[in-house]
Amino acid sequence: MEVFLIRLLQFILAISLLVLLHEGGHMFFAKLFGVRVEKFYIFFDLGIGKWTGKLFSFKPKNSDTEYGVGWLPLGGYCKISGMIDESMDTEQMKQPAQPWEFRVKPAWQRLLIMIGGVTVNFIFALFLYCMIMFTWGETYVQVKDMKQGMKFNKEAKSYGFKDRDILVGTENGAFKDFNADLFREISTAKRVDIIRDGKPMSINLPGEINLLGMLKSSPMFCRPLLNADVDSVLENGPAYKIGIRKGDRMLALNGKAVDSANDFMTELSKLEDAMTGAETHKDSLKIRTAVISWKSKADGKVHTAKTVLSDDLKLQVVFPNFLDIYKPVHIQYSLLESIPAGVTYGWNVLKGYVSDMKYVASKDGAKSLGGFGSIGSLFPAEFDWYLFWKMTALLSIILAFMNILPIPALDGGHVLFLLYEMITGRKPSEKFLIWAEYIGIGALVLLMVVANLNDILRWLGYM
Repeated sequence: MEVFLIRLLQFILAISLLVLLHEGGHMFFAKLFGVRVEKFYIFFDLGIGKWTGKLFSFKPKNSDTEYGVGWLPLGGYCKISGMIDESMDTEQMKQPAQPWEFRVKPAWQRLLIMIGGVTVNFIFALFLYCMIMFTWGETYVQVKDMKQGMKFNKEAKSYGFKDRDILVGTENGAFKDFNADLFREISTAKRVDIIRDGKPMSINLPGEINLLGMLKSSPMFCRPLLNADVDSVLENGPAYKIGIRKGDRMLALNGKAVDSANDFMTELSKLEDAMTGAETHKDSLKIRTAVISWKSKADGKVHTAKTVLSDDLKLQVVFPNFLDIYKPVHIQYSLLESIPAGVTYGWNVLKGYVSDMKYVASKDGAKSLGGFGSIGSLFPAEFDWYLFWKMTALLSIILAFMNILPIPALDGGHVLFLLYEMITGRKPSEKFLIWAEYIGIGALVLLMVVANLNDILRWLGYM
């Protein structure tokens, strides 16, 4: 419960800040061009019965704007006079146009008002990345320094990869860090350079591997290989009782050979799957009874013994931590150096997110959609300023990109209609804009229902 509340607090704090800045961007340009802003709200004040839906609101003296916080945390809004938006205030549009209204302003001013929100979100994301680089710098393990190589799944091996291959780069340049960008680069590569058994070589690829499949497959397309050398053994645990000690190397589990800690953990996970079908204590005990083979560091001999795993199907051995094996690179940036570093990082995040959008329309892509639960779970279980600001910057980029999509009811839909007006010299009719707004809102609600339903199905174990 405590972890849930910590993540919820971070999620609300980040979203509130981003909504405030987004709507502030709209209001800034509206005020700049003399357009009246009637309401400025964080979250929606959807009324229920006689309840207005406001948590609180206030209106400064001599101000045309009411500021407040609504109860429905699905975003926020800046109600601009003379504009068809999510408030669906069509009565105002029936009245004669006033000089302070959005609809009477030149198209270029209306365009700037509409892109003000996404512009502020994108600039804020780049600012955060720059400040992250300046404050914490970058720490990562270079892929080429992972001397134990990679562990590949069946799909990867079908392209010619072999376990323990060290990844170097593609025809577009060297790999930097082991993250989603590495998979993205491999998915579009025609050639991947590797080191195999100490010799440089290349593997030819089709240039169109499904990125979503690479990431969602279990095991993944590739992951850093860790040798099956035992780092420590829990005293009186299953491994300790049969004589396994620090420095020993695991060789097999239930007759299945393992050549890495990755393989060993995969075999243990298979036992977890089998345990779901256990109906009696006898069934459970049978699954937990495992035959282990290992090579002893003390005498150099291979030993095999039977032991009963713990209730949670653990042998209770610890393999070396990734960062214990590889020394990470740390780069600290000055204030001036952090600007290009942060902008480059943010731009790469945006490019990656945009390129991944093509998978949303696929069946697997639709299943991978997540709602508020998925987004909230991305925040750490313990409050950490570095991770909080990094996650907030990512959400700011996502919010900017999603809002600029040419979908009615989003900023991008309004921009699309404004560009049409600027090119043709004709305004879309108010009737058309109203119906477009209805359709856009309906599509967004449907998307939100699907995303949050996916969260519920994952929680129930159906996905």
